Amino acid sequence: MKRSLSLFLLLCTFSLTGQVADSLVLNFREYLGYVKKYHPIARQADLVIAIGEANLMKARGGFDPKVEVDYNRKQFKGTEYYDRLNATFKIPTWYGIELKGNFEQTEGEFLNPDETLPDDGLYSAGVSFSLGRGFLANERMATLRKAKFFREQTLADRDLLINDILFNASVAYFDWLQAYNEREIFSQFLENALIRFEGIKARAIAGDIASIDTVEAKIAYQNRALSLTQAEVNLRNKALELSNFLWMANDVPVELREGVIPDTSLQGEIDLALEILGLPLDSFTLENHPKIVSLGLKIDQLTIDKRLKTNQLLPRIDLEYNFLTETPELLNSFEDQNYKGGLNISLPLFLRKERGELKLAKFKLRDAEYEYANASVTIANKVIAIYNELDSFEEQNRLVFDIVDNYNTLLEGEERKFSFGESSLFLINSRESRLIDARLKQNELQNKYFKAKAKLFQSLAINPEGI
Repeated sequence: MKRSLSLFLLLCTFSLTGQVADSLVLNFREYLGYVKKYHPIARQADLVIAIGEANLMKARGGFDPKVEVDYNRKQFKGTEYYDRLNATFKIPTWYGIELKGNFEQTEGEFLNPDETLPDDGLYSAGVSFSLGRGFLANERMATLRKAKFFREQTLADRDLLINDILFNASVAYFDWLQAYNEREIFSQFLENALIRFEGIKARAIAGDIASIDTVEAKIAYQNRALSLTQAEVNLRNKALELSNFLWMANDVPVELREGVIPDTSLQGEIDLALEILGLPLDSFTLENHPKIVSLGLKIDQLTIDKRLKTNQLLPRIDLEYNFLTETPELLNSFEDQNYKGGLNISLPLFLRKERGELKLAKFKLRDAEYEYANASVTIANKVIAIYNELDSFEEQNRLVFDIVDNYNTLLEGEERKFSFGESSLFLINSRESRLIDARLKQNELQNKYFKAKAKLFQSLAINPEGI
């Protein structure tokens, strides 16, 4: 259930300024910090790292020592057919080598001759390994190596997830700011239209001007009121969109309270919050980009998989050798004339399964390499394009600021001429409409400029540490 963001929470989390009376300013940098700390997707990103660690622990489990105990007993009509105990301790090591200690003890009337052992049992210690398939590459080795690469990949993927949610949160904030500025623009011009209407109405009553001018002044006032109403609806909707990124510590979504406003002096704050300040184009390094790092680690994992599949084409040659003794406490009792060994050789005749799996591994690796090459070019070109876009918006903003100043000068001049009876209300409304359009265009360009900064932040895949 959604809850309103309490005044206490706002006072603790967001900065209070005197720009607007009785209004709380939601600071952009603090807002992003709040999103990064409490938003479910941002918290989900931390789970990605935990998954990588758990996957690595699972892979290391393939090298855990293990104890195996096999006990069988059969007794029927007073006869003990057999009583077999086989206990083994195994230590898997690298390159498919396995160290093993074993204890066997048997009793019974119907044992096979090869199962006849000393009364106190028989001990053995030895080693088993593969000379062909599984020697230089086996499932345990490959799984552990891939798990290590996967853990590093989760760090890059975490940065990408956090970057993406902060980018979307920034865009929502900029849209909210644009809607707020539009509301302020129409509110200001509504007030001007009301003052002008009251003044013209008083002059018409006094007989200084024609009464028809009051109709035109009233229409201008009504148009401004209509635009303000629409702007207020848009502002409320943008505030709701912003609320999608505001959550409490206990995973409860919150809404902005009425009276909370955006920071209207964002120009220097954005670069600091997004940590793109002082990052010229020549400082961009593609190799350190989280997306490229993630794809590179994916290629590393697929390369290991291809080596494993290549190794599967070799014949299986498993060797085992064990020293046998009745007195394991005496080291010199392990003599080479008492042993148990074995050799197992197997090879599928056509290797169709192994060759098919190797082809699939090669195709997956080639697909990842294509993705890596495409992402490298796409990211590099996108970053260059955004830098060009930022340069263009800086020039556009400079021009539109001059245009707004000029339109404002024209409106003030027309109002002075009207006060001297040398102009008309129609011309004043026309000048004012042009000024409103210029102010709205200025606001729109500012929004695009801010979003271009956010797109640069996204294209660089920055995970800001200072928020």
